[in-house]
Amino acid sequence: MPAGITPAPHLPVARVLVESSLPHLDRPFDYAVPVDMDQAAQPGVRVKVKFNGQDLGGYLLERVAESDAGHSLVPLAKVVSPVAVLTPEVRDLAFAVAARYAGTVSDVLRVAVPPRVASAEKDYVAAGAAAPAPGAATAPGGSAAPTPWDTYRNGPAFLRHLSDGGCPRAVVNPLQGYGPAGWPHLLASAVSAVHASGRGAIVVVPDQRDLGRLEAALADLVPAGAIARLTAEDGPTPRYRNFLRVLAGTAQIVIGTRSAAYAPVRNLGLVICWDDGDDLHIEQRAPYAHAREVLLLRAGQGNAACLLAGHARSTEVQRLVESGWALPVEADRAVVRSAVPRVLNTADSFEQERDPLASIARLPGAAWRAAREGLERGPVLVQVARAGYLPSLACETCREPARCRVCQGPLAYPGGSSPAPQCRWCSTTAPDWACPHCGGRRLRKGATGVLRTAEELGRGFPGKTVVTSSGDQVKASVGAAKALVVATIGAEPVAEGGYAAALLLDGDSLLRRENLRAGEDTVRRWFNAAALVRPAAKGGLVVVTAAETAAVGALLRWDPSGYAARELALRVELQLPPAVRIASVTGPRAAVEHFTATALGELAAAGVTLRSAGPAPLLSGPATSRRPAEDVRTLLFFPYGQASAVARVLRATKAAAAAKRTDEPVQLRLDGVDVL
Repeated sequence: MPAGITPAPHLPVARVLVESSLPHLDRPFDYAVPVDMDQAAQPGVRVKVKFNGQDLGGYLLERVAESDAGHSLVPLAKVVSPVAVLTPEVRDLAFAVAARYAGTVSDVLRVAVPPRVASAEKDYVAAGAAAPAPGAATAPGGSAAPTPWDTYRNGPAFLRHLSDGGCPRAVVNPLQGYGPAGWPHLLASAVSAVHASGRGAIVVVPDQRDLGRLEAALADLVPAGAIARLTAEDGPTPRYRNFLRVLAGTAQIVIGTRSAAYAPVRNLGLVICWDDGDDLHIEQRAPYAHAREVLLLRAGQGNAACLLAGHARSTEVQRLVESGWALPVEADRAVVRSAVPRVLNTADSFEQERDPLASIARLPGAAWRAAREGLERGPVLVQVARAGYLPSLACETCREPARCRVCQGPLAYPGGSSPAPQCRWCSTTAPDWACPHCGGRRLRKGATGVLRTAEELGRGFPGKTVVTSSGDQVKASVGAAKALVVATIGAEPVAEGGYAAALLLDGDSLLRRENLRAGEDTVRRWFNAAALVRPAAKGGLVVVTAAETAAVGALLRWDPSGYAARELALRVELQLPPAVRIASVTGPRAAVEHFTATALGELAAAGVTLRSAGPAPLLSGPATSRRPAEDVRTLLFFPYGQASAVARVLRATKAAAAAKRTDEPVQLRLDGVDVL
């Protein structure tokens, strides 16, 4: 302690986690607590400290009596705020997430704790941060009232378990995506049951549209003051005000996007993840944690109930079901048949006999008839794989993809009136394009986007309204009017009363993607769109244009769990994720080779042998990406039983490399869904 500064009389040492993404600084550092900061410097508060000649922010983790640093301690520079924004539960969760993903705790806390807004914090302190007594606010109504869970065979039992204070772990695939039986009301009923038992809940959804629908469903079941939205899209001030409401205990139910998984809910009783297969659940910054895994860690940490819900089922969730960790909540087949639309495939033998050109037509006769007849009853959804007008072009003579001369990016027509193709990477126009392979100068469409599809349907159905939903113009809902709604995958609006029919186009192009999860993701997209269509008894029809595959069969049978089980069995046989865990190491070749050699050597010494693949060059990307031709990637596969040891060694290897600075940095990702 410097001369002239008196230490605090009780627990004079503060252990501080400095806000730094450098792996070798990912540990607490000891600082002295001056006597004038004794009251304010409590565990969980934000502080400023001197570190290597700089003023850095950090979080005070704990106060202890003595330090083992072996030298005189530097005092805390400042207590930024007396509000303890980092609760012990969230602190432990952050350490667990960092350990699972071989990342830094500081990076996790950057997501877990919203940026400070001084004005909101001032109001919070002035109000005294008083919290109501646990269970003071209860949900209106009672558990005896009908709920959407009554449709499912073991649904009422699951709801009773929640109401009685239990902690069940369940998986459910809602049959409908709209109306009073839709998934928002299903999740809201579960949250209401937990709230009535005096406990809190967290619900994480992929995007703002889902968040708005869930909030509207909850408004009918729980008091408005008990709900807090946590999403960055609301802006820093509303988000931080809601965070402080949760911290104080005045809001016991948190709904939001992926960062809401870290909300400091008191007496947490239930965590819910909706549509966990959506890649919006993956944090885009290190350590790239998935909201589903964060919620699973949290459920185990706090002994809370867990509900994983989605119209389709991911292989990760199927693995939890087959391991016995979670139980499926399912409906009888008779109930399924009465609640879902009829599904027709234009590539089956019957349709092929009626329409021999159906396999090569983008809009076969059956799809055309379904649209025409559906428009007599209500809105018709048309799902398209790509946004834009003509997002992919090729040489008409040799069928080679058309590339930009400047950056080798793909050429496309940005709009129907565009006079020349344009590069999708660098925006350079190519009015005098010529094929470098055959010299041809004529272009043909390689894929048709949502705008071109809407244009063609508008000509094919004159007098009918055509609505588009894609890109920056995504619509949350449409009315019950008779209209064609053309949307890209994931941007389908909800129709009032459900769609009369749905056309799922470009199925083969979705299934042919060079990705391990192409089939799984396509099935999820199809089920999400099909769940918006009316039941077959009300004329609901879904037409899918794709070759006969297991994915199409799952949709025809309305069997998402069966498809997930089949996919998982194949992954187990091939020892691919999620049957095993995976780590990817990406960067310059020399750095990647040195990193993997060091890590594998450490693991071998500990008796752990991994299966590896690479290093292999990355595929070329936009001209703005960092040295696409030089970067390589190595993949490491390891079983769950060895995951803790592997993650610990990988984390330590990255920290050591960062401290030595002998190699260029590498990107380390665990369980990345886009690397295979």
